[in-house]
Formats: sequence, structure tokens, C-alpha cells
Amino acid sequence: MAPRKIIIDTDPGQDDAVAILLAFASPEQIEVLGITAVAGNVPLTLTQKNSRIVCELAGRPETLVFAGCDTPLKRKLVTAEHVHGKTGLDGPSLPEPTMALQDQHAVDFIIETLRRNDPKTVTLCPLGPLTNIATALQKAPDIAERIQEIVLMGGAYFEVGNITPAAEFNIYVDPDAAALVFACGAPITVMPLDVTHHALVTAKRNAAFRALNTPVGEAVAQMTEFFERFDREKYGSDGAPLHDPCVIAYLIQPDLFTGRHINVEIETVSDLTLGMTVADWWKVSGRQPNATFMGGIDSERFFVLLTERLGLL
Repeated sequence: MAPRKIIIDTDPGQDDAVAILLAFASPEQIEVLGITAVAGNVPLTLTQKNSRIVCELAGRPETLVFAGCDTPLKRKLVTAEHVHGKTGLDGPSLPEPTMALQDQHAVDFIIETLRRNDPKTVTLCPLGPLTNIATALQKAPDIAERIQEIVLMGGAYFEVGNITPAAEFNIYVDPDAAALVFACGAPITVMPLDVTHHALVTAKRNAAFRALNTPVGEAVAQMTEFFERFDREKYGSDGAPLHDPCVIAYLIQPDLFTGRHINVEIETVSDLTLGMTVADWWKVSGRQPNATFMGGIDSERFFVLLTERLGLL
């Protein structure tokens, strides 16, 4: 089979960086058409730079990287330096990027790419707030039926929120964008906190990254060592959850995950539950399913895949 064509929409973030590296390390399954940066974990000026830093770390400076939306559709930007550090990639010491940032806006690249390729041949992989994707759908509604699939990291059901009691960060930052995306009619697969909080980088797993004895392995080990301090303190977990690599792992090895095709609605009004993903896990609402909401992961096999692939870079 030909590699799956994807656009990675991202706000790096250490876990975003690992997701990008996993995609680059899997050329037989994945063709990265471009990377579109969005404001989220840190402001856009840093997410576009971090995207290029990760491309160069992977030895892929020819990758097309685009800057997108710097604010949510209707709200002020909320960032997560308290998790990811002031740069978004705190941990390793990585050089400033030398590769070019493309002049074209990320939203226009998404639209153009979906129109240029055959219908149902390009998958969108949002790893951050959904502002770029929603803006593209608003600007060019015809692209919705051309999308092969949207595979995203965001939301929660049993785990509920990590930025508020009810909401996961990516959805909370731009709930209006998320509502538009979930209503667009394209096939959607969701990697929520219920899955990603079980993709934990334990000391043993981090040692395996370092044992690769490569610049990528060392950088990933340093990223997760920095990243884990927040989750250890907040949740008492055994390490850092690698949220975003779950998106890429699903494209490579979907049987790592289990879930249900259900209805998911986004709360955009309530101050108490703003950004909540109202996931009808038990199908009690009568609403039509609009997303495959994952609920389980084989974490051991996930980390075998991730470590093996990172070793190829």
C-alpha cells in the first residue's frame, strides 16, 4: 500500500515533537505533506519555530512548514508554559532552525492540498487546538467531503479535564473551532485523555529512548524528563503521558487502540463546562454518531513501536 498522505497540524510541545518524529520515522506508512503550526501550548511564533526545530532534528529540513492562526476563533489564547516550559520544547538544548518558514498561510495550504489531491486521500492530524482546521472549513466548506479522515488528540470522557474540571486543553483553547470540526461531516477519530494518560513514559521506557544512543533518542529522553515533572506532581503518575504520538501510532498500527463510534458534542457556552467533549459513550442521547472515540491502548506495544521507529532516525 502507498503511504498515507497526512498534514500534521501542531503546537509543539514536547509530545507534539515526538509525534512528528514518529511520522518521519515511518515513511512506508506515512507521507508528511506539510506541517501547519497553530497557537496553543505556546504562541504561534514559538510553535512554528519549534516545528522547524523538530524537522531539523529528524533530518528533514526539506519539509514544508507553515504558520497558521495565532488566536482562537472567538476567545483569547490560553497557553501551557506551565507544562511545556517557556519555549514549549524545554528539556533538550536544540539549535535554532535554519530551514525556511513558508510564506503561505497554513489555512490556505490545507485548503489547496485537499483540493489538489484526489478526494479522500489526505488525512488531517491535529495535535493542538483546532483553529486552523476550523478556519479552513469556514473558508472552503467544499473541502470537508475531500478529507479522508481527521485523527486528532483532544477531549476526554471518563478522565474528564486537565485544564479545567470538565475540559481537555486542546478543545478548551478553541471550543468554537472544535464544534465546527466535529460537525463538518468528515470521518473523525479521537485520541482523548482516557487513552493518552495510559501512554506513560516510565523510567524504563525513557531509558530505552536514551539507549538508542542517537541525537533523537537523547532529545526525546530529555523532553520527557522535563515534561513528566508536571504530571508526576498533578496526577502522581509514573511518567509523562505521550498524548500526541497516539495520533500517529494509530495511522501506523490501528489495532493498538480500541474505541466506539459515538456522538461527540462540544460545549461552547457554559462557563462551568466550556470545552467539554460531551461523549455519548453509552449511546443514550439518540444523536447520530460523528466520531470514533478511543477508550483503550495497548501501551506496551505502543512503546515498542515508538522506540523502534525513533531508532531509525
